[in-house]
Amino acid sequence: MNPISIILLLSLLMKTDTSSYPVNHTDQPISISGQGDDPGWATATILTDFINPWSPDPVPPTQFQALWDDQYFYFLYQVEDRNIIAPGDPNDKRGVLPSDRVEIFFKANGEMDPYYCLEMDPRGRVLDYIARFYRQVDFDWEWPEDALVVKASQTENQYVVEGRITLKSLREMGILSGSQMEAGLFRGDYFPVKGKENQVHWISWIQPESQKPDFHLPSAFGFLNLIR
Repeated sequence: MNPISIILLLSLLMKTDTSSYPVNHTDQPISISGQGDDPGWATATILTDFINPWSPDPVPPTQFQALWDDQYFYFLYQVEDRNIIAPGDPNDKRGVLPSDRVEIFFKANGEMDPYYCLEMDPRGRVLDYIARFYRQVDFDWEWPEDALVVKASQTENQYVVEGRITLKSLREMGILSGSQMEAGLFRGDYFPVKGKENQVHWISWIQPESQKPDFHLPSAFGFLNLIR
């Protein structure tokens, strides 16, 4: 058995507890402004159970919500951040890599072959890519045209990332099966350290089975359940 197969098998065996999040149905479309101000968000379950798996430091307030209607999956991150870092060209999606960001990973099957990643920063830039286990990443891949909308806004101490994805694209990519998706919900929180490069806390919804920061594992995923 090759090393990648061993890592995958161990990750699956060690994942003894999975979490799920109920994605409530909405009868009214959600307006995506980047402000998270549509009244419909009041009907979404608020998820705040994020952890800092590889650091004893407390998790800065991090909130995720999701809804769905007959056409779209909607998502909303609202996070507190007193040192928002988002350098680089506003039109370069690779600029997300050294930036504060929130992330959603979707896997199409238990083998993560493939899985799809959205990394989104406070400026509304989106690093979207497809990957295969383990970390075989294609940054040239992009979400299908017109299937993804992401907008963002920021204040001195907070940023908001809001978006929608067509259910059609989620089904075609094998992400949405029936009324369930397997997803990882993550955050990269950069902070300055005097005399050093910016440091980062890697924040997760689920405890990944890894001794070092790594979200590209089956154990980092939970379930998003679409309910009426």
